[in-house]
Amino acid sequence: MSVTFRRGLRENVGLLVGLIGASGGGKTYTAMRLAKGIAGDKPFAVIDTEARRALHYADQFTFDHADLKAPFTPDAYAEAIAAADEAHYPVIVVDSASHEHAGVGGILDIQEAEFERLGRRDAVKMLSWVEPKKQHRKMVQRLLQVRAHLILCFRAEEKIEMVRGEGGKMEVRKKVTTSGIDGWVPICEKNLPYELTCSLLLLPDKPGVPQPIKLQEQHRHLFPLDRPITEESGRQLATWAAGGHAEGGRDRQGTIVKSPSVGETPPHSAPPDDERAALIEQAVTLLRELKPPLKDVQTWKETYLGSPSIDPRMCDVAALTDFVKYLQARAGKAA
Repeated sequence: MSVTFRRGLRENVGLLVGLIGASGGGKTYTAMRLAKGIAGDKPFAVIDTEARRALHYADQFTFDHADLKAPFTPDAYAEAIAAADEAHYPVIVVDSASHEHAGVGGILDIQEAEFERLGRRDAVKMLSWVEPKKQHRKMVQRLLQVRAHLILCFRAEEKIEMVRGEGGKMEVRKKVTTSGIDGWVPICEKNLPYELTCSLLLLPDKPGVPQPIKLQEQHRHLFPLDRPITEESGRQLATWAAGGHAEGGRDRQGTIVKSPSVGETPPHSAPPDDERAALIEQAVTLLRELKPPLKDVQTWKETYLGSPSIDPRMCDVAALTDFVKYLQARAGKAA
């Protein structure tokens, strides 16, 4: 087999953006603004599972609408998205992608049907997840092949858990999960937010203002964390995806920075190696305090750093920051 290599260039990169939030967080409106910014003067596609609610915005945005109804199987989502991609829409908005997980015919229903078929015994509970996970993985692989930019909206729900606190007393606290923030958990397969280019949480107290679940270093200046997402973020994302440099972004501290020219190193608030070393030291200290089983550490590293065996010195600062924040949450410490 002959393998050919060429110089790696960022050009025509497909974007997969996840907008996650509870009712009132501004998911649909934000998705429309982002899509408009990416698409420019062209219409974008909207795949609507929310009883045609996307049409409430038809006077404000130019888009073509498709009403996706139950059963909300992974195949149904993949086929609808593929149809929009084949029609050459520049952007596809899916509102909401949560039905693929928890809607009628979604993977939870598929698992329940498999559990019933296998005899509803504890011994087959794990086995009943094989088929739904297979269908979900197949859908994700098809999403990764889409040429259009894809914006997925997910519902979120607030969850709590009982934990044993100081003195052995049981306490109620906001649930800590790998894909949630401050107790808000996306309604989707738990790893899906990390399959995307970026995943952002939007809450009702600050509609449209993003809190990053996954936001890598090269994208952080495209999403200011102190104000709602607008069409400008979409325009800058499109520029970045096409190989250009987005102007007027902000770094993690919110400071406006000038986009680097080709060959320049992006500015940081601290030298990257020093910042990375400090984060690694924090992570090591927290892991010593937590003393988790090795399999848990490997799962966390795979979720936040990309691989269970990765050398942290090879990770970007943003991924390490998210990893440390998760460990702090596990340890009950303020970030």
